[in-house]
Amino acid sequence: MPASTIHAFTATSLGGETIALSRYAGQVLLIVNVASECGFTPQYQGLQDLYRAYRDRGFAVLGFPCNQFGGQEPGDASQIAAFCSANYGVEFPMFQKIEVNGPGAHPLYAWLKGEKAGILGSAAIKWNFTKFLVGRDGKVLRRYGPAVKPQALRADVEKALAATAG
Repeated sequence: MPASTIHAFTATSLGGETIALSRYAGQVLLIVNVASECGFTPQYQGLQDLYRAYRDRGFAVLGFPCNQFGGQEPGDASQIAAFCSANYGVEFPMFQKIEVNGPGAHPLYAWLKGEKAGILGSAAIKWNFTKFLVGRDGKVLRRYGPAVKPQALRADVEKALAATAG
């Protein structure tokens, strides 16, 4: 039976721990494929600002490094963690590097793309910093392209936080 919510998946943290995403049940999530050497990399600051503003209300950003777009995430887990901390003070959960497209796509991303298509109905992730907003019930609410800045999501995040799970 196919997964019906994000809570059915696991992912590996940058530290190597397997995390059941059911850990985030009842929270609003913003899931983002990130990269350290991308034109959109400064969005890390906006993502951290969102996380800081809303984490006490049940919100988390989950960052998934990806090297599929222009080789813009060449580092290993420790290099990625050091970059994010030193340059943007990232405190939100970061996961090990994954693929988001193709046969090697992480099962979470295969599911996310199936839940919310992108522009013109395309399922494929077009570039780094594509964002998925997930409600407290674990279902995908919205998909945003890479150029949509994190601060532009505040109203949608607040609406999702105001909704009750299930």
